[in-house]
Amino acid sequence: MRYEGDIYRPPGEWRSYLLQATIGCSHNACTFCGMYKGKKYRVRPLEEILEDIDMAKAYYGELTRVFICDGDAIAMPTDDLIKILHKLYENFPMLQRVTIYASPNGTLDKTAEELKALREAGLGRAYLGVETGDDALLKAINKGVNAEQMLKAGKMLVESGMDLWTIILLGLAGAGESETQCIPNTIKMLNEMLPQHISAMTYNPVPNTKLYRDIQEGKFQMISAEEALLETKMLVEGINVPGVHFTSNHASNYLPLKGTLPDDREKFLNLLNGALHGDVHIRTQRGRGI
Repeated sequence: MRYEGDIYRPPGEWRSYLLQATIGCSHNACTFCGMYKGKKYRVRPLEEILEDIDMAKAYYGELTRVFICDGDAIAMPTDDLIKILHKLYENFPMLQRVTIYASPNGTLDKTAEELKALREAGLGRAYLGVETGDDALLKAINKGVNAEQMLKAGKMLVESGMDLWTIILLGLAGAGESETQCIPNTIKMLNEMLPQHISAMTYNPVPNTKLYRDIQEGKFQMISAEEALLETKMLVEGINVPGVHFTSNHASNYLPLKGTLPDDREKFLNLLNGALHGDVHIRTQRGRGI
C-alpha cells in the first residue's frame, strides 16, 4: 500500500481501509480548503491501485469497509473505477461498504448510466461537499459550480441509488450574513436534493488559504458561537427531508448534535435554545480541538 502526501477521510470512515486511487482534488481551488494544496491532481495508474488491493489482502486478510480517496476519486474514468470495485469485492468477500468523496464537477462529468453502473458494482456511498446552497456564496468561495449545478449533482447521486452524505459548512459567509441570506437557500437545496445524511460543520480558518488571508487582512470576520448556534437552529427548523440522518457533532461545532430529522427536531431545538440562553454548556475554542 502506497500513499502520497496527507490523506483525508470523512470522520465516519475511521475504521475503513483507505485506498488512494487519485492524488489530490481535481478542482482544488476552494477559498476555505487547504487539504490538497501541496498536490497536483492526477489519477494513479490502475495497475498500481490493483496491486495495493492485493497488498491490503496480504496484510489485513479481510476487510469490511473501504474508502476510496483522495478528494475526488469519482472523477477518474468510470471503467477503471468499476475494475477497482470488482477487485475489492473479489479480494474481500466480507466487504460491506465502499465509499468515496464526490466533487460536484466530478459527478456532473458522469452520465446517469455511469453512476448507476458504479452503484451496481458496489459503490455504496458518496460524500458531497455542498458547503452552501446559496448561489452567491458558492461563487465567493470558488466552489466551481452554481447552486443549480450543485443540486443536480446531488440528485444524480441519489437517483443512482447511492447513499448520499452531504456536508454543510456553517459561517462561510462571515459574521452577520449567513443567518439571514444563505442558510434559507441551503435548506431549500437540501429539501430538494433529499440526501440520506446531512453533516453541518463550522468553518474554521486553515493557513495558506485565501479565506485565511482575508481574515488576517480584516476582509472577513468569523461568526460568533451564538451565530453558529442560530445557523444550526435554522437548519434544524427548516430541513424536511424524511428520516434524514443529521449530525452537527464534528470537533468544529459548539454543540454536538446527532440524530434523525424530523424525529429529533424538538430535542435538538431544546438543546439549541438552552445553549443560546446559557443553560446548556457549549464547547470552548480549546474544547473544539482547533
